[in-house]
Amino acid sequence: MADTKLYDILGVNKNSSDSEIKKAYYKLAKEYHPDKNPDAGEKFKEISFAYEVLSNPEKKETYDRYGLQGIKEGGGGGPGGFPGDIFGDLFGGIFGGGGGPFGMGGMGGRRGRRRGEDTHHPLRVSLEDLYNGKTAKLQLSKTIICSKCKGAGGKVGAMQKCRTCNGRGVKITMRQLGPGMVQQMQSVCPDCHGEGEIINEKDRCKECKGKKVTNETKILEVHVDKGMKDGQKITFRGEGDQLPDIEPGDVIIILQLKEHELFTRNDNDLYCTYNLSLTEALCGFQFTLKHLDARDLVIKSPPGVVVSPGSIRCVMGEGMPFYRNPFEKGNLMVRFDITFPPQNFAPPEDLQKLEKLLPQRPKIDIPSGEDVEEVNLVEFEESRGHGSRREAYDDDEDDDHHGHGPRVQCAHQ
Repeated sequence: MADTKLYDILGVNKNSSDSEIKKAYYKLAKEYHPDKNPDAGEKFKEISFAYEVLSNPEKKETYDRYGLQGIKEGGGGGPGGFPGDIFGDLFGGIFGGGGGPFGMGGMGGRRGRRRGEDTHHPLRVSLEDLYNGKTAKLQLSKTIICSKCKGAGGKVGAMQKCRTCNGRGVKITMRQLGPGMVQQMQSVCPDCHGEGEIINEKDRCKECKGKKVTNETKILEVHVDKGMKDGQKITFRGEGDQLPDIEPGDVIIILQLKEHELFTRNDNDLYCTYNLSLTEALCGFQFTLKHLDARDLVIKSPPGVVVSPGSIRCVMGEGMPFYRNPFEKGNLMVRFDITFPPQNFAPPEDLQKLEKLLPQRPKIDIPSGEDVEEVNLVEFEESRGHGSRREAYDDDEDDDHHGHGPRVQCAHQ
């Protein structure tokens, strides 16, 4: 009897679509999340594990064919596998001992048809898409087995093995280079064009012209889940190009994150920069920040809490949602820059009043005597400073050039 335990946990059946499985998981995860239901920790683990298997095409296929034992045999120890103790925690001794259906280390022993190449497609997504989740429709062009001739290329029995290459698809010729020296050359067979088979023009399928495949345009619905990351892959198993006697490869969608004008992401945390005036930095502030789900966050700091330039403050739980656990979120980190007032922004008498409100100046002892000299402090302009040194150097060169001494050049080693 087929194992349906994981389907039963989510309350779905084997014919349920990916979206139905996802909806069932979100509903149960929300109900049994430990934050809302502290006594349902084990139930939440079962729900999460069931979704982990059924939302992954490869693991779902293994489970449908071999049950939980197949998942245990094929999933342990490698990347993306499941640690062995989770099976004991969730399902007790359901697995027992003995060899799995794969034999000799599990899934590696399976044999099947030769597999075609995977097809990779990029999908540009915004930070809002990864925060809120979205469904995108992607139009792909692929080859499929001709429906009229069923991949035969023409009438039954009309396809014959190429006599020129003996069905190998390549032609081998020998070239004499010299006494006892022969070069072997390999090229695509000119008669069958590398197919290894030929068919007469009159017997060819009118639909595919003897090519055995036709082109098809297919629309794929790509579900971008909350919390996914830049570079993450979404796999559509068996949706690659079809060829006779070859198992189709996968279509792999690779997420490419577009740069956001306000936020940057670091794992599950969000970072942004906000400019405060000096008054706000010293006397408190409040401002609104438009979040990725269009909410306005009102961020406040009370009077007396001084914000220094470059300091970072945290808003807990307002970062990115965790992948496959969207009820948990990272943090929002706000870095503050301080804009100071312009020169001479207030008359001297007002500055004296302001100074009385600020902490006292540190006391400085100024020495006396002939060795003490008072100097002026001016604003430094880097380009101006470099120019002065360059001009002085040029003047020295000009003096030497006009008869005041020979020009000296440095020797480069």
